[in-house]
Amino acid sequence: MLYNNRMNPQTYIFIGRSGCGKGTQAEFLISYIKERDVEKRPVFYLETGPQFRDFITGDSYASILAKKVYEEDKRQPDFLAIWMWSHLLVEGFTGIEHLVMDGTPRSIAEALAIDTALGFYNRKATVIYLNVSRDWSEKRLLARGRADDATLKRITKRLDWFDSDVLPAVEHFRNDPQCNFIEVNGEQGKEKVHEEIVRRLKTFS
Repeated sequence: MLYNNRMNPQTYIFIGRSGCGKGTQAEFLISYIKERDVEKRPVFYLETGPQFRDFITGDSYASILAKKVYEEDKRQPDFLAIWMWSHLLVEGFTGIEHLVMDGTPRSIAEALAIDTALGFYNRKATVIYLNVSRDWSEKRLLARGRADDATLKRITKRLDWFDSDVLPAVEHFRNDPQCNFIEVNGEQGKEKVHEEIVRRLKTFS
């Protein structure tokens, strides 16, 4: 694993409610990996949120339809969410990199698609679930003030999707013997969250 400085390429999946700090913790972990990997392998970082926000500004038929779904506060179809990360793997992943995924899966169907990708690339993932309460997430999103967090109604829908669609994916990974699963209290300060992640990851080394 990543703590003996002779690690094989690793795969990490960050999952949690909107506003839980997945992106921040992914960046912390990437820095941690780069500091300790004596082989100096690159990190392939798949962050689907920015990819999607760029996608809906496009002028393709699919982009126009996806933007309409977004404006109606509906969840994007699974096939599009899967394409958002799978085509990047197919086109750019060489297999020598550490792989960090952030923002996926958002449904059990997407989780199962990730399973097939991991099997194809012969990777065993460590899934890092940043657990925060619904109330905590709501407050963070309102304070963040991003365009897709503009109203409480929009935030409520996103949190509802997590409860109905994403939590089953979390439980899938929790009970999957083919992956390592850790649950971390995401309501701590960001440095404390990172420290807990590193401490928990060491149990797999």
